[in-house]
Amino acid sequence: MSAAPPRRRLSPAVYRRRRIVLLLALLAAAALVWVLIAQPWRGASATAPDPTPTSVQGGVSDLPVPGTSTPTPSGAPTPEGTADAVPSPSAAPSDTATPTAKACMARDVTVEPLTDQDTYDPGQNPQLSIRLTNAGSTDCTLNVGTSKQSFLIVSGDDVWWRSTDCQTEPSDMLVLLAAGQSVSSAAPLTWDRTRSSVGDCGAGDRQVAPGDGASYHLSVEIGGIPSTQSKQIFLY
Repeated sequence: MSAAPPRRRLSPAVYRRRRIVLLLALLAAAALVWVLIAQPWRGASATAPDPTPTSVQGGVSDLPVPGTSTPTPSGAPTPEGTADAVPSPSAAPSDTATPTAKACMARDVTVEPLTDQDTYDPGQNPQLSIRLTNAGSTDCTLNVGTSKQSFLIVSGDDVWWRSTDCQTEPSDMLVLLAAGQSVSSAAPLTWDRTRSSVGDCGAGDRQVAPGDGASYHLSVEIGGIPSTQSKQIFLY
């Protein structure tokens, strides 16, 4: 019986080619597994950009308006533009916006309640607004959205009306206030001269505020900063 011929030894070049082919196959398999697990094509839609402050411009008609649902009581004047008010659009962002500005400090911000008149005849409804001033020396950011606004009307110790009692669709709006800048409500909020209540936001009768020269005071709050003084009005 003759012996089997010896196996021919492969050259080093053949071994190198085989190792290269094997390495490429392993890399291709690893890349396929990464694509299936990581799903990089979802990155753009899954990652939301960080919110940046909107720079308010000019000084008037910049703050959004809280929406309220206020039924018309029997015998009361008809509200003008109060029911389901829609927040006004904010001013267009400015190229000078500074997203890195710090939050406003209460000591640097002045909040004032405003009304369109001091006295109101029968049938006239008070129009309420807010003026906000950055009295500090640096720019700062503040949430002035309708979720952070509050209008309060009292007569003595008697609370007559809160804008938050029947507020609809509150929202947030972060703005950049330049040093020394003042901004005001985009549109006034109407008080229909009735008593508000959290439990009476639908159809129904509300108590009408007395007139005949009765005195009422308006206080406001925005961004967690209350007004330091109230605004007095008289109803006839």
